[in-house]
Amino acid sequence: MAKAYLQAILCFILCIGSAGQATAQTDAFKSIEQNFDLHRKNTLQEKMFLHLDRPVYACGETMWFKLYNVDATLHQLLDISKIAYIEVLDVAQKPVLQTKFALKGGTGNGSFAIPATLNSGNYTVRAYTNLMKNYGPELFFEQPVTIVNTFKSLDQEAAPKPTTYAIQFFPEGGNMVAGVTNTVAFKTVDQTTGKGVDFSGELHDQHGNKVAAFKPYKFGAGHFTFVPAQGEKYTATLKLADNRSVVQPLPKVYDQGYALHLEHTGNGQIKITVNQPGKQAEQLYLLGHTRRMIAVSEAATLNQGAAVFLVDEKVLADGITHFTVFNAQKQPICERLYFKRPSQPLQFEIKADKQQYGTREKINLEIVGKTKTGDVAPAFLSMAVYQLDSLQTGLTNNIESYLRLTSDLKGEIENPDYYFTGVGAADTQAMDNLMLTHGWSRFKWEDILDKEPVAYQYVPEYNGHLINGKVTHVSNGAPAPGITTYLSSPGKHIRLQNGVSDANGLVRFELKDFFGQKDIIVQSNFAKDSTYHFEIFNPFSDKYSTNTLPAFGLSEKLHQDVTLRHVQTQVQHAYFGNYHNRFRPAGIDSTAFYGLPSDQYLLDDYKRFKVMEEVMREYVPGVHVRKRRGKFHFMVLDRPNKSIFQDNPMVLLDGVPVFDIDKIMAFDPLKVNKLDVTTSRFFNGPLVFDGLVSYTTYQGDLAGFELDPRSLLQSYEGLQREREFYAPTYETEEQKRSRLADFRNLLYWAPNVNTTAKGKAGLQFYTSDIAGKYIIILQGISKKGIPIYSTHTFEVN
Repeated sequence: MAKAYLQAILCFILCIGSAGQATAQTDAFKSIEQNFDLHRKNTLQEKMFLHLDRPVYACGETMWFKLYNVDATLHQLLDISKIAYIEVLDVAQKPVLQTKFALKGGTGNGSFAIPATLNSGNYTVRAYTNLMKNYGPELFFEQPVTIVNTFKSLDQEAAPKPTTYAIQFFPEGGNMVAGVTNTVAFKTVDQTTGKGVDFSGELHDQHGNKVAAFKPYKFGAGHFTFVPAQGEKYTATLKLADNRSVVQPLPKVYDQGYALHLEHTGNGQIKITVNQPGKQAEQLYLLGHTRRMIAVSEAATLNQGAAVFLVDEKVLADGITHFTVFNAQKQPICERLYFKRPSQPLQFEIKADKQQYGTREKINLEIVGKTKTGDVAPAFLSMAVYQLDSLQTGLTNNIESYLRLTSDLKGEIENPDYYFTGVGAADTQAMDNLMLTHGWSRFKWEDILDKEPVAYQYVPEYNGHLINGKVTHVSNGAPAPGITTYLSSPGKHIRLQNGVSDANGLVRFELKDFFGQKDIIVQSNFAKDSTYHFEIFNPFSDKYSTNTLPAFGLSEKLHQDVTLRHVQTQVQHAYFGNYHNRFRPAGIDSTAFYGLPSDQYLLDDYKRFKVMEEVMREYVPGVHVRKRRGKFHFMVLDRPNKSIFQDNPMVLLDGVPVFDIDKIMAFDPLKVNKLDVTTSRFFNGPLVFDGLVSYTTYQGDLAGFELDPRSLLQSYEGLQREREFYAPTYETEEQKRSRLADFRNLLYWAPNVNTTAKGKAGLQFYTSDIAGKYIIILQGISKKGIPIYSTHTFEVN
């Protein structure tokens, strides 16, 4: 009895010691969680989704788009970046169309007029912000589209090329380990089409013995399990549908290591088992996060070569959760992805007043949002209505599948919409195969575990477009630090930006309300600086993802459909071309950057002199004209201090600094419409001016004024102005009887659909003269960050 009691006491002491050790180990792992959370707070990430109006375009048509910019963690609209960059890339990833436009509240919309110079083919539309450049092009939004040049004959179908296949094997957790059961996922893709292929496969050891048989479940993906032997090498033999055989070696089998397996227990829990043969009593740590929000943080001890973690699925957020296991040295040893389907989906139903319509008939739509609980948050939506034909079908990627799935996975996902609609919404096996074959993190663990803060090259464009450049010495091209540089754009709206070059000669200017293509002028004060060269950088990213476009599939077999599309486009240009290039007012603040001047002179209100010196001496008492050593100088009154500034003020002509007073005095005053004078010290960024004198010509184009040859003059594309979508109305009988042909295949584009507090909206538009089947696509996001996607089809007879 005493012996039993002593054994119990000893066991209790050992348990206490073991628990204390486990607690100490758990506390040691806390630094991983703390560093992870700190990294999330210090590295704001954005996600973008671009709603394109159609998947297929003809040259001459307009590509319309609505952009949603959200926080990558919560998926709520993010009002940080105010500028978005959109590009259309060809198959060689060369930009063929580029634009940038303003964002407000995390959304914005724009368009591309597709020129007739493009060849028929598949293209990539990509979107990003300046901040997103820090994380690489793999995080940019990308969407393939097809553009058909109906002015050129389609290429004849080439002789079929031999099909090549990309075959990959993915051990669950990361590595295959000898002596324990391993799950190995696989994926086989036709490299021409980018689609998964069917096959039958066998696994053999190095002696030719069959170990396992396997087949893909869907989209060329699947998995199998087996126990690798120590020192063994394995090979997979695949027999494809065309009777070809492909042999592929499996990844290396490690004699020592960690093998991970995830499974459902059937009672709302996820069981994660980590096996490490031959190792005992090591503390392991599991960290699970969904979009960098920590959901699971647990420690477990290897017992007889296995450690088990039980995770309640309720603690996981909707979408992809990344599970990472760390060893006692805080090194990541295994990773696994798991997808939790949304528990409270927000659905918007599209209700049409009819299912079939005649040509030129009004369509009344009601948009109704609902959830299982009946609560509907305000939503930001966009809608497109276009014809379904042999050239274009419905979308395979939408905002729901993108935000919840593809944006957090590596590589190209075949038909991501499958996992959210119909039978695919309940296909757990296909989803798990996807998680096994497309693992990815939006960060590197080295950046998190290393406590050194990450330095980022690109900053968010909080207020306006940032123009970056460089100042170098003319003599040797070396960076020129500390040089005050001015950027201006001649015009009636007076804007002036300045910056000081840093140690690397880099300089940055922030422009607001800069729309359309304009000339910009970059210079320094040439009265002081005369040996510098100025360069303005391209604002678009020159880095590209590894994604590939599918082979272009249109041929002369579709000649009739292509001809019809050509006719539709040309008829629209012939009858409604005047409506295609109407733009909304940009809402530019016309006030000069210096605000209201102290004095303003409209020179036509005075007797016109032919010499600028007479104008300044006769009409402008706030500026004293003096000559020193044969050169003109301006001395502006400092009215607040009742004195006179001794140094020259900032002198502007149409917003462009003029540092040589003699040149402005030699300028023809009859070309000047207005003169503003600020008779006080003026602050512009870090600079201080002793007053300001601003001349404005009638056209705001410098009126022939000769710039200093050392300044940089170049054309620069500002922000895109918003083009108005036009669709005719047929409200009256006279309008319906109009002889103007209406061959629209895009019936309606509404980039800003506003819902009521109850999640409702009403829309109206008219059908065209083209009969057929049409699809309505509604996309957007709720105020709470829930993606919204809904479709509806109808017929026009």
